[in-house]
Amino acid sequence: MPVSITSAAIKNTTASGLSVKWDGGQFIMIITDKGLISCGIIDKDVVARVGYAAAIAYGSPEKQLVTVEDLLGATISEVTVKAKELGVAPGMSGREALEKLSG
Repeated sequence: MPVSITSAAIKNTTASGLSVKWDGGQFIMIITDKGLISCGIIDKDVVARVGYAAAIAYGSPEKQLVTVEDLLGATISEVTVKAKELGVAPGMSGREALEKLSG
């Protein structure tokens, strides 16, 4: 099972991209000190219960979210209350959300 950690440079900071692949699936997320952006594999309500900001984008069979760049280019569909407080909103790109979570 390949696991990779990459850097995602945003503004004046760097976030960590985590990608895990297995036979038949994968997930990708980008993690900052203030929150994370993820594909739909995580449960935003669970993340919200621990008070962490999360923004979630969904891929499709035609446009899977596999790389950090895929996630940065995806449209955010759901956010936690904490993410909203930091200025993240559904409809913005993953890159825009990451800028809010890195500021």
